[in-house]
Amino acid sequence: MGYQVNLLARLLEQALRREIAAHGVVPGQFPALLNLYEEDGLTQAELTRRVGIEQPTMANTLQRMERDGLIERIADPSDRRRVRIHLTRHSRQLQSRLAKAGHEVNSQAVAGLRPNELAAFMKTLRRLVESLEALPKES
Repeated sequence: MGYQVNLLARLLEQALRREIAAHGVVPGQFPALLNLYEEDGLTQAELTRRVGIEQPTMANTLQRMERDGLIERIADPSDRRRVRIHLTRHSRQLQSRLAKAGHEVNSQAVAGLRPNELAAFMKTLRRLVESLEALPKES
């Protein structure tokens, strides 16, 4: 099962890469953007937790996103030591196109499934994720 899920993830990433490349975004930036579209102004720690990656990986991702003009880091007015991550005008303009690209990839991936099969698949995926998230974390 692990091999098949990993293969599916790689294939989805490749398809997403093709769809979003024209917008100057790479798949590793996509989850951060989705979370910031949902709630702009998160801290790096909040974003790291929501995306579910390691802090150094998030730091590198944000550095590239800042370089590419997708985000800007702004000191929190209530605590100048805390930095908040904000979307730029450029990344806001990309939101609908990126959402469309993600939807297109998902639609292609599930094109051969009937609605009841897709619902069962999604339910099973959620249960698998919940089971693995319940395992003890590494320290």
